[in-house]
Amino acid sequence: MKTTFIEPENIEKKWILIDAENITLGKLAVKIVEIIKGKNKPEYRQDKDCGDSVVVINASKIKVTGYKLNQKEYFKHSLWVGHFKMTKLKDMMKTKPEEVILHAVKGMLPKNHLGRKFLKKVRVFSGASHNHESQKPERIEF
Repeated sequence: MKTTFIEPENIEKKWILIDAENITLGKLAVKIVEIIKGKNKPEYRQDKDCGDSVVVINASKIKVTGYKLNQKEYFKHSLWVGHFKMTKLKDMMKTKPEEVILHAVKGMLPKNHLGRKFLKKVRVFSGASHNHESQKPERIEF
């Protein structure tokens, strides 16, 4: 018996809508990565882009467990001597809640050209409205 491979061009790509309200950050990121890589499909191939695009709404209402809100820090450096910034998760949630989810998803993706391609398929919005109604995203629940 021979293994047949379906090319990613022949796979039907969909748009998925996820409401992030009251969902733990890590569990949300794992689900997003599973969808954009295509691991939830039988046609999954590790070396090809077989996944769907994801729209995440209500990013400002995610949950974190334990003391992460006050202890977790994001590091940013401008490559100049002494020019680095440490931002706490609590402050990041107030100013840029979309970046928190994108940072968590980026950390779970492969560190190559395919991972950068996957990250472009994620759209995150801090409120309940989004501008991807024309793609008719399919809503999923956890």
